[in-house]
Amino acid sequence: MAHKNKTLATALALTLGALGAHRFYLHGGVDRAGLLHVSSLPIAGLIYSNAHGINVFYVLLPLLISGIAACIEALVIGLTPDEKWDARFNAGTQSRSTWILAVLLVTTLLVGTTVLIATISRLFDLMYTGGAYG
Repeated sequence: MAHKNKTLATALALTLGALGAHRFYLHGGVDRAGLLHVSSLPIAGLIYSNAHGINVFYVLLPLLISGIAACIEALVIGLTPDEKWDARFNAGTQSRSTWILAVLLVTTLLVGTTVLIATISRLFDLMYTGGAYG
């Protein structure tokens, strides 16, 4: 089994997490949760092709939900202690996290909370005012 880098897994979850890249890196190509992330893209396409005149936000909603879940997964991956990480993914080797992981975690918090708050506020705006605020 190849060495699984915790910093790389966190970076993948932050950047390509909405498509499940971190899940495929850690668990291989048949990971069910990774396939669930990937399925958000065709779901968005189905919404776009079948709902005429719908707000673009609703088309992007499956990708936004997948991205928010990926940010949570990035925090879980990045905050896992090195010993526990090695016991699960790198039997017999020892990892050492660097300052880059800390920067990734702070960036994940910034991006994740911004997307979450923006998604909630836009969803409430569309549901309760019909999009009167934008």
